[in-house]
Amino acid sequence: MLLAELEIRHSRAAVPTRRVALGERWLPAEPPPGPGGILLGGLVAAHVDAIDDELLVDLLGLIDDLESDRRIPQPRLRHRFQIDVHGLDRSRHRLVAEGEEMVFDLDDHGPPVPQVLGAVYAVRELPEDARPVVYDVLRRAMRWDGPLGPELVAYLRERRAAGLPWRGLPTDIRWALRILGFESDSDPEGDEIRRRFRSLVRDVHPDHGAEHEGAGLRILELTEARRILLS
Repeated sequence: MLLAELEIRHSRAAVPTRRVALGERWLPAEPPPGPGGILLGGLVAAHVDAIDDELLVDLLGLIDDLESDRRIPQPRLRHRFQIDVHGLDRSRHRLVAEGEEMVFDLDDHGPPVPQVLGAVYAVRELPEDARPVVYDVLRRAMRWDGPLGPELVAYLRERRAAGLPWRGLPTDIRWALRILGFESDSDPEGDEIRRRFRSLVRDVHPDHGAEHEGAGLRILELTEARRILLS
């Protein structure tokens, strides 16, 4: 049984332009995140590891901008979002029910960045009260480290699914404290969190002599840990 569906339109492989748009979609989001939010989170989890490190922080920034209803200058992540779908290739993604389980049926022929961008932009199509929950689902999906199976569905539906690896608990304050180097039982003040974040970002940033490889992912983790502790 079909639970949710999203068609993402994107530039064809032989075309030099980088464009992305939304095609047909059915994204039920009640109660939030609903099947639609689970499908969007699964899309992000499936493709985010294939995105260059330097674009990951830009992706978090785009999610923040969309959630805050800011104007979105184009392009983002080197792709231009548009309404017109003429001449664009299509990738169709579905969430289906098999017995009692939700199962991802993702089209894997397209490049990863348009799939993630399509998922992120699609949140604006959801009911307003569901959007904050689904944006949080997308942030957590960015750090999923495992297969696209029942554990991912449980993790996206519940903030603290049991039995998952530590990377599967990115909204946990303990995770954020660990990333920023605080003791697990500490309660740092806002100014201390900001100072620690700035210091650690300088340590891992290539402009200050750190290695380029892995720097983007490390900065992404630090950025998200700061957001969690300051929220």
